[in-house]
Amino acid sequence: MQHIALTRTASIAALALCLAAPLAAQGTGETAEVADAADAVAEEAAPLDPAPIDPALQAAQAALEIAPVFDGHNDVPIQLRARFDNQINDFDFSDTTGTGSSRPDGRAMHTDIARLAQGRVGAQYWSVYVPVSLSEPEAVQMTLEQIDVMKRLIDRYPDTLQYAETADDVERAMAEGKVASLLGMEGGHSIGSSLAVLRQMYALGARYMTITHSRNTPWADSATDAPEHGGLNDFGEDVIREMNRIGMLVDLSHVSEEAMLDALNVARAPVIFSHSGARTINGHARNVPDSVLSRLPENGGIVMVVALPGFLNDERRQWYAEREALEARQQSLFQGQPDIVEAAMADWDAANPEPATMISHMADHIDHIRALIGVEHIGIGADFDGMPSGPVGFEDVAGYPQLFAELARRGYSQVEMELIASRNAVRVLRQAERYSVRMSGMAPIETLLVPAE
Repeated sequence: MQHIALTRTASIAALALCLAAPLAAQGTGETAEVADAADAVAEEAAPLDPAPIDPALQAAQAALEIAPVFDGHNDVPIQLRARFDNQINDFDFSDTTGTGSSRPDGRAMHTDIARLAQGRVGAQYWSVYVPVSLSEPEAVQMTLEQIDVMKRLIDRYPDTLQYAETADDVERAMAEGKVASLLGMEGGHSIGSSLAVLRQMYALGARYMTITHSRNTPWADSATDAPEHGGLNDFGEDVIREMNRIGMLVDLSHVSEEAMLDALNVARAPVIFSHSGARTINGHARNVPDSVLSRLPENGGIVMVVALPGFLNDERRQWYAEREALEARQQSLFQGQPDIVEAAMADWDAANPEPATMISHMADHIDHIRALIGVEHIGIGADFDGMPSGPVGFEDVAGYPQLFAELARRGYSQVEMELIASRNAVRVLRQAERYSVRMSGMAPIETLLVPAE
């Protein structure tokens, strides 16, 4: 208000000088000087130019206003466990930017209600991940605990978060301006090799299951473990069939290429990759090869493109491999001498800074999938709170509009951005539900129980 008052005052002063100029000129002959003074005051009183408008960001915001982001993977639940032992009665999810103070690395959480709003997030799969180091019975128990803690967090914020299980639930929550909150299991170890446990996890709200995590299960091969089964074994194929029957989405992030192809051979409902990139752009085993991408149009599935720098920027992947190789060599040469190893690595890090990963790297993956199989098979699954940081400019959940602005600069239409943001993800969920309805007369798949030792 003070700025407005000063501007008005200056304007009145300029007007007064302009009116007085002819009278002053009659008596003094100083018309030019008075006019110059009036011009100077008027120029000072002129409003400042508004900040430049980024048309690409405007286009992104317009798309996200209509179709808010439906993200495929966020690891808030494991952060609640690691940071707070699932004791969340006093936890403030409205703003988590201060949560780094108790961490040795100083890293704060990537997600909170304020930044979800800034990022135009309208739906989120919350990952109830548990470590693969657990035994199967321990993994089942911990998964239940993670479902519990995330449901409790959702319940604490009814004005902004809405628990959801169906595509209709998602659309209803978005229409109300809330974040539809669904649950996804990350790793087949969470069901303890039991279809009965799978069905009960679905009954508790899990709407997708990633078939493996970083290690093989007794029935499926991981992308980052030595192959055991040649993809899926017979039980693994039954897991896919039963997930289709009950309406749980099959998530093929983390699994081997052979397991991806086996799952696509069995699946009758669309699959998802909840947080993966394109292997042609970055050769990491966690990304999806073209041999699998080319099968998605027939299946109807989607790749929800990840934001993890090591999966996006191949230069970053090569840098990390070189660093690991050097560290292994140093540890072999100087066994029992950690100070020497640490000093050598510090010198290497100083001479070889980590390559920056930009939003453009993420957009490159989207471009490749779009060119190969079409925009109808793309979503977003950033993996926030499951990685140190996203790309530059997209470090946390507030940054989704910047990603879509990059897509707008690359010529993506508003319709295409809406499909990527959420429409494809809603479609896939709805199609899985419809297939389950069609299979409602099919009996559950039964398998023999493993005798207790």
